[in-house]
Order: sequence, then C-alpha cells, then structure tokens
Amino acid sequence: MNKIAFYFLLFFSLIGGRTYAQNVKEQLEISPSKEILVVSHRADWRNAPENSLQAIQNCIQMGVDMIEIDLKKTKDGHLILMHDKTLNRTTTGKGKPEDYTLEEIKQLYLKAGHGQKTRHRIPTFEEVMLLCKGKIMVNIDKGYDYFKEAYAILEKTGTVNQCIMKSDHTYEKVKEENGEVLNKMVFMPVVNLHKEGAEEIIDNYIKNLHPQAFELVFNNDSPEILKLIKKVKDSGSRIFINTLWPELCGGHDDDRAVELKEPEESWGWVIKQGAKLIQTDRPELLLEYLRFNRLHR
Repeated sequence: MNKIAFYFLLFFSLIGGRTYAQNVKEQLEISPSKEILVVSHRADWRNAPENSLQAIQNCIQMGVDMIEIDLKKTKDGHLILMHDKTLNRTTTGKGKPEDYTLEEIKQLYLKAGHGQKTRHRIPTFEEVMLLCKGKIMVNIDKGYDYFKEAYAILEKTGTVNQCIMKSDHTYEKVKEENGEVLNKMVFMPVVNLHKEGAEEIIDNYIKNLHPQAFELVFNNDSPEILKLIKKVKDSGSRIFINTLWPELCGGHDDDRAVELKEPEESWGWVIKQGAKLIQTDRPELLLEYLRFNRLHR
C-alpha cells in the first residue's frame, strides 16, 4: 500500500479532499489500526551525519515512517538543514549559518558523530523534500521561524501533505503569526505537560484547531500528567511522545529499553498511554520491537 496515503488518513488530514480519501479507503481497511509510527530523531544520526541526506536515506531503507529535521536560513535566504545555532559542532565551518551564502555553505562538509569530517554536504530543505517525496514523512522541529518559507518549498516540491510543522507556542500566537498557512499543512502543537498552564494550552488548541496530533513532553508520570495525556487522547488527536531521554517522557526512554533491557517499561509504557507516534534515537531497535509485537509492518 502507499505509505503516504496511509499516514494521512491516520492523521485524519483533510488536506487533499474527499476524492483522495476515497481512493485509499480500501487499502486503509486492511491496515492494522493499532499500528505505531516510528519517528527518527535527526534521521539515522548514529550511522550517518545528523540532518544529512544519507541519514534520511538510511531511514527510508530501514522502513522508518517519519524523520525529524531542523532548519536554519543562509545569508541569501535559502533554508538548510542544521540543528545548532552555529556550524561548529556538525560541520567543518565556524560561526552562524546566516553569515554564509548557500554557495559558501555548500563548500563545507558535515562531521560524523565522532567529530571527523565526512564526504557529506549540508542539504537544503528543498533537496530533502525531493528525496523524501512519496517515501517518508517529515517532522520539522526547529523551524517554526520559517513557517511560511517552508510552506512555499513544500508547495514547490508537491510535498505539502508529507510535512508537519510544530511549535510550543500558544494557539493565539501561532494563529497571529502564521494564520494564512496554518490550515494549509499539518501543524502539531508541542505541550510541556509538567509546566503551569499546559491544560489551558491543550484546551485552546482542541477548541480552535483540533490538531491531528499533539507532541506531549513530560518529566514525570504522575496522575496529573496521565490525566492530561488521556484528555488529548479522548479529544481524537494523535499522541506523539519522545523517548529520546528521560526528561521528555517521564523516565520511559530509549536507553531504558535498550541498555536496561526494559522495553515494556519504555516503549510499551508510552504505547499503553495512547502514543501513536514515537520519536526515537534507536529507530532500528524500536522497529524490531514493534514488528515483534505486530505493531508495525
């Protein structure tokens, strides 16, 4: 079946219209509703430079459902993939990306995890979306500041329905700043459940936008946190949980699954809370776990 078609019915996306939904209805009916989507943090950064085309290609070949990327802008206005505010850690360059033109950026090399120069170059957002087109979904983490510019590239590449923009801003702020594109692509609010005002933020999004998904961050698994998770689940929105490190998921993280050999207390726990999307730094091992439990193709 067409993976992209499956994902967007899974997200209840209205983008694409009724005809699109009808065309994939038969295929969707044979797909397990309990399937969990795997989101790979900075693509396959353990085996290729983070935010590189190779790291993304690895995820496509692995069968990952979605990659997470980060955006910065060059001096001459091009969107590129970069997590940090400077080039220092991940490339052979120094300083801020916005101080370089795209031509200058393309002269630099990406570094591997051990800090050594590789043969890989810094990709543009457009290059990434062309690589991903029809193959894998894209989750933009650090990139809200370029919401409108990112949307323009998605339109240009015909990939609007493959990309999720997100932010931890309130609905009111997002609507004011990006209202003209907010309903044209999938937007996912990020809510820190352990912070004051979390429930009000959730309520406002449910009332005004009814997002296809919420990214929920929580540093503990108290009854108050579980109540808010259930509230989002009961609203009909999908739940996106990060298992990257303990402070993001109340201690139910990747290393607990892999190093402590407690996958049921990690990935199993977040699935029991209703998570349909799990962002991980261990995509291959999470896929193995889900497939063993018949929760992924």
